[in-house]
Amino acid sequence: MSKVAEMQRLIHYFKETTLSAEVNMHAVVDFAVANGWPLPKPTDPRDRLAKEFSDAARQEVRYDRKTSRPYRANHAVTEMRNGKQLTLWIDIDEAPRRTMHKSLVQRREQMVGDAFQLSLDMDHWNSIHITEEPITLPLDFEFDVQLRKMGSDMDEAS
Repeated sequence: MSKVAEMQRLIHYFKETTLSAEVNMHAVVDFAVANGWPLPKPTDPRDRLAKEFSDAARQEVRYDRKTSRPYRANHAVTEMRNGKQLTLWIDIDEAPRRTMHKSLVQRREQMVGDAFQLSLDMDHWNSIHITEEPITLPLDFEFDVQLRKMGSDMDEAS
């Protein structure tokens, strides 16, 4: 059995034991450790610092000179090099088209994956709750994006 499957099993056991439908994962950790689950080894300091730098890069925001709208300054691109997957960071203002396009496609693929899983989850809930009104959510985000763009313009004007 994989580690993930074992963890899932322990979460189910925690819920059965505590009779709780909602789960606080810190409580699950306490429960797991009390039941002999080993704590993980501490993160490598270099890996942790690299993650902190990645988080800092991801959070950097600049403002477009023409529209005054915010944009993310740094973008991640995942590539294979020497048989290893690397995440490289590029500054949007310096990125060549090919690299920027690849970064945007990768982010869009993440969104598609999330939307796909959302639709499966929604379909499942609707199929087991047939006496209730089905939950339907549109997966075309164009209108929502346009509303937010207009809303940010209105917020800046006030």
